[in-house]
Amino acid sequence: MTPISRSGTGRRSVAALICGALAAGGLTAAGVAMLEPGAASASSHREAPLISGTPQYDNTDVYAFVSPDKPDTTTIIANWIPFEEPAGGPNFYTFADDAQYDIHIDNNGDAQGELLFRYTFKTHTKNKDTFLYNTGAVESLDDPDLNITQTYDIDLIRLKNQHQVSKTKIADDVPVAPSNVGKASMPDYGKLRDQAVHKLSSGAQTFAGQADDPFFLDLRVFDLLYGGNLSEVGRDTLKGYNVNSIALQIPNDMITESKHQPIVGIWSTTQRKNASGYYTQVSRLGNPLVNEVVNPQKDKDKFNASSPWEDAQFLKNVTHPELPKLIEAIYKIKAPAEPRNDLVDVFLKGVKGLNQPPYVKPAEELRLNTSIEPSAHPKRLGVLDGDNAGFPNGRRLTDDVIDASLQVVEGELVGSKNDLGDAVDANDKKFGHSFPYLANPTSGSRGALAKGTSSGTDVRSQLGDALKPAGSSSSGPDTTLIAASAASGAAGVLLIGTGLAWWRRRMQRPY
Repeated sequence: MTPISRSGTGRRSVAALICGALAAGGLTAAGVAMLEPGAASASSHREAPLISGTPQYDNTDVYAFVSPDKPDTTTIIANWIPFEEPAGGPNFYTFADDAQYDIHIDNNGDAQGELLFRYTFKTHTKNKDTFLYNTGAVESLDDPDLNITQTYDIDLIRLKNQHQVSKTKIADDVPVAPSNVGKASMPDYGKLRDQAVHKLSSGAQTFAGQADDPFFLDLRVFDLLYGGNLSEVGRDTLKGYNVNSIALQIPNDMITESKHQPIVGIWSTTQRKNASGYYTQVSRLGNPLVNEVVNPQKDKDKFNASSPWEDAQFLKNVTHPELPKLIEAIYKIKAPAEPRNDLVDVFLKGVKGLNQPPYVKPAEELRLNTSIEPSAHPKRLGVLDGDNAGFPNGRRLTDDVIDASLQVVEGELVGSKNDLGDAVDANDKKFGHSFPYLANPTSGSRGALAKGTSSGTDVRSQLGDALKPAGSSSSGPDTTLIAASAASGAAGVLLIGTGLAWWRRRMQRPY
């Protein structure tokens, strides 16, 4: 539970589970969530029942890395709304107005957050007399043709022992990058993305908006671990899907305890306003690969409503993980001996001498040593392949957390060398070289053109003029297109209605 959140009368503090066996998860994205007291569900890509029905609150992944082009800063990326179909209109993808999207920083290893960056969003509609997300070609974030827009605020909350010390608004009414509707609607989406990057007075930068889902893996693992014979590997299940992203680039000295203690623990949560007007935590995510394959069904909802300092009660899920036993049963690869203290040391405390803070309290956090310089040539397996700037020392966009975690859970660190993986080694899109680093979202018009048409075919001007977005006083020169469409629609409805009436009369006959 987010420390400063409040809930209604009778709200119970529900404790949670450690993920540390993130490694033990090794096969998919992670997180968890709870919709109301006593009824939680998982975050990540649909790995628990309840949160799968409320994707706006479902945190899919968290990334944290020393910025490759600005090594005196750390970049944190948190994603929401899994499996965004690019052409999924007319109601495209927005952050929830009744949620608090929080990024937590533990800078002394006590499993409690000392800094909290809170993002809250507000939706704006220019023209409520149309069903359209945009009423013409969108050239900028303040374009009158962009009908549905969002803005957000950021509050920096400082905490001590879970009590608020101070609260400062560090960003106000920052525009959100829209969903990438398609080439006709947004001919230069990169320009819109650039306009959504906002610089803060502290030297930090922020971004919120749609992006290509950076997580790459083959999710068909749930068919008896890739079909029972490894026949189902090698396809990036998330290819072509988007997510809603929050990215924050912060000077290292703003988030670390001191130059002598440069290690931070990072996780994110989502809180949703309930019927009583209080906020309840519904999602929590730090390391990837936690709730889907580490926690049993009875514990998934608890983790979602819990906080890192409560994680010890579920230690058994890490020391005695289920996944190696399943792999042994199906593929006859012998499971490492238990208890798995190697998983606890690496994934709950951090790697000693690399990203383990002094006096650490074991907890599920993504731990990053901000003093480690970025790699000139990052290796996808990170620390396992000698690249100490990569996972599990934080998580870069290019890190192959599936293969790394699977190899660790199968005993890579205790003498059982292996090369296990899902045969998906990189994202389908290239990442950027500067903040926010994410790839642009896949366009809603990514398919082939219809026969007999060309890319120049265009009715945008007529459409924009006919709809007359709010604030426009000029009348459009040609509304024939809209009128004809409306007439055709009415005729279609009439024909369908007539057919149904005839069918009902026929079904009521005795013969």
